[in-house]
Amino acid sequence: MTAHEREAASADGGRSTEEERAAEEERAVDQALALVGHQPRAGHRPPEGPGATPSKPPPSSPVSPPSAVSPPSSSPSSAAAAAAAAAAAASASAGPESRPDSGLTPSSPARSAQTPGAAMPSAPAPGSPAPVVSPLAAPAPAPAVDSASSRSHGASSADRPASSPHAHRTGSTAWHAARALAESLGRAAPLAAHRLPLDRALGHVLAEAVVALTDLPSFDTSAMDGWAVAGPGPWTVKEGEGLLAGRGSTEPLPDGQALRIATGARLPADATAVIRSEHAHCDEAKRLLYAGREVVQGQDIRPRGQECRSGDELLPAGTVVTPPVLGLAAAAGYDALVAVPRPRVDVLVLGDELLTAGLPHDGLIRDALGPMLAPWLRALGAEVAEPRRLGDEAGALRQALVSSDADLILTTGGTAAGPVDHVHPVLAEIGAELLVDGVAVRPGHPMLLARLAEGGPCLVGLPGNPLAAVSGLLTLAEPLLRGIAGRPAQDRYRAPVRQEVHGHPHDTRLIPVVHREDSVVPLHYNGPAMLRGIAAADGLAVVPPGGVRSGTEVEILDLPWASASPWTEGCFT
Repeated sequence: MTAHEREAASADGGRSTEEERAAEEERAVDQALALVGHQPRAGHRPPEGPGATPSKPPPSSPVSPPSAVSPPSSSPSSAAAAAAAAAAAASASAGPESRPDSGLTPSSPARSAQTPGAAMPSAPAPGSPAPVVSPLAAPAPAPAVDSASSRSHGASSADRPASSPHAHRTGSTAWHAARALAESLGRAAPLAAHRLPLDRALGHVLAEAVVALTDLPSFDTSAMDGWAVAGPGPWTVKEGEGLLAGRGSTEPLPDGQALRIATGARLPADATAVIRSEHAHCDEAKRLLYAGREVVQGQDIRPRGQECRSGDELLPAGTVVTPPVLGLAAAAGYDALVAVPRPRVDVLVLGDELLTAGLPHDGLIRDALGPMLAPWLRALGAEVAEPRRLGDEAGALRQALVSSDADLILTTGGTAAGPVDHVHPVLAEIGAELLVDGVAVRPGHPMLLARLAEGGPCLVGLPGNPLAAVSGLLTLAEPLLRGIAGRPAQDRYRAPVRQEVHGHPHDTRLIPVVHREDSVVPLHYNGPAMLRGIAAADGLAVVPPGGVRSGTEVEILDLPWASASPWTEGCFT
């Protein structure tokens, strides 16, 4: 075989492997969505109080939403099963050499309980690794590569033991499957819609479509300052001060006459055109108006209903209320909008080693996540309380979780298995349902998603390293918040990378990038504990396992504050 043939065969093999990996990943996502979202998506609950608009009737045979809680000792819910299926599919697609479940110790009865009626795993072939059944199936230490990222909030991290008695992470959930599961979980329990005055609706999501209450404009108006004329010219100038916006005569304009008119003024009946002031000459002596250029019937007139007719849908449900949306709603006659409240988020910062001011010293480091997460979450449309610093106290964490009335709780650090990593044991103690326990992504592998007691909030556990926390924020928290608020998903798009990007052997990588013309440039300083790269970035590249060559197109996650650039101009045309 020639060198050229070997290269072609290698390329074909790489494409085949990539296609197989994509197919396995797609199946993992489908399994997660099928198991979490097997019930019809819940609609927004109708607003309450005077003036509330009625909501659509519920389906004749509604399906009860899944239980919000499944203690570790009980059978896992559909959401947990979805995470298990996604993890199993991701593990299967990675190949035996990459599965983290080989050689695991047997799980306890409480953690290996099966859902009644669920398919039992088939017996593994001799010499093959045991299949992953559930994210809670068996104890295993967290991978050493990312163990430090669950603790450090600054530029350095203390050495921590690789495992502890409560270490139990098994196969990680595939990255796309974890995002799909988080969004489905949010959409399964939407917030109740309420009516908001226009001055309080900014940033919320419409729960009902905005329908035109009148024609816009509601009458024929002049688009320019000038003269309203009827019929062919020259025209006799009609006496009077003319027509002004908001007032003036509505008498018909006889043929052959002209009347001064201001922009926005109601056009008199029978007027056929408006001549701009600069295009007309008035002979005061003869009281005649002459046009300086050809006059076309209907010119510079905004006819009634030009923008919309009464009953037209102006904006669909799910639209984010922006300043132009407020302006359109006001023009259409609305005083208030029916919208979904912004999800409420509590941020709990863990770690005794964190400083809130001054320079790092004596093994103490600055908290980088407290100042970063709150404004980032607000940019995602959430209402965020002031971050609370709890240190490394399990009791304080437990109290904060059980007393929170937020829709989502974010914790920073403590998601691994070190001696002061209390997130897992506290979640088990309060009977939380662990849905995602580790995601096959770098940085940020030891992130988690849980659902607290019935009626309680969801929890996303972020690693403590700053860029690893950003990864967890975009992987789990952002799609979850989007689902809760009913926000539409960002349009997925791909862009070529300008240079080769090294990948993880088995996991997805998220790399800070900046757009340059028609491609993206990977940025340096992209380690789990670094923020220098993401601070200069306008997006994150989703790099598949194994990495990509220069010129390869990869999926891009835009950051909330990324400005519109040339490659997106088609969105505005």
